[in-house]
Amino acid sequence: MLDRFSSQAELYARYRIDYPPELYEFLLAHTPQRHRAWDCATGNGQVAVVLAEHFEQVEATDISKAQLAEAPQRANITYHVSPAEHTPFPAATLDLITVGQAVHWFDADAFNQEVHRIARPGATVAEWGYGLVQMHETLDPLIRQFYAGTMRPYWDENRWHIDDAYARIPFPFEAVQHAQFEVRRHWSAEWFLNYLRTWSSVVKYEKQHGQDPVLLIADELTQLWGAQEREVTFPVFLRLGRVE
Repeated sequence: MLDRFSSQAELYARYRIDYPPELYEFLLAHTPQRHRAWDCATGNGQVAVVLAEHFEQVEATDISKAQLAEAPQRANITYHVSPAEHTPFPAATLDLITVGQAVHWFDADAFNQEVHRIARPGATVAEWGYGLVQMHETLDPLIRQFYAGTMRPYWDENRWHIDDAYARIPFPFEAVQHAQFEVRRHWSAEWFLNYLRTWSSVVKYEKQHGQDPVLLIADELTQLWGAQEREVTFPVFLRLGRVE
């Protein structure tokens, strides 16, 4: 798994969304045993911090030291620099495994083997992601063109797994359930433009061309947006299963 997010770790920690309480309520309702959880590809630790309120111990891994440097410290969270497919955890010791907005970057077969190795019988596995932001009829066409047109050559092919809600990524677990949620925020145009700068495609473009591609749409977007904050909506999809 390549590290695509270290260079924008500070922006990522500030401008990426967090997840709604309803998502965590859904997870916890399906996880009766709450001794140890693993948040895989934890990034800046936002999911790990929430899980730490409900579990005795949380293990949180990421391949990016820069991302982990932005993560909050808690007495019952241990952060590890580790790939998803090979972890330092003992076999059959985890009650919950979570992956937020990252499983599309993994070697799916190797990751699923590792999950089966380290999960307790009956443990819960939950993977989720969020699709392209939705806003207003005057802004959505501009953002769709930037996402699927201007940036298309700079997205890794794995990114398109988000668009079909992981339908092509194996999920070899039992009692599979699917759920959908929404994240709604009120952002200024400046905040939204900085969110775009967290995209891996934007970082790749900037490395190749030496300029910020967000500036290609900044003026038009700012004019359409206006001075006020606007509501932005992120559709969140989740799949959950049990390890036997």
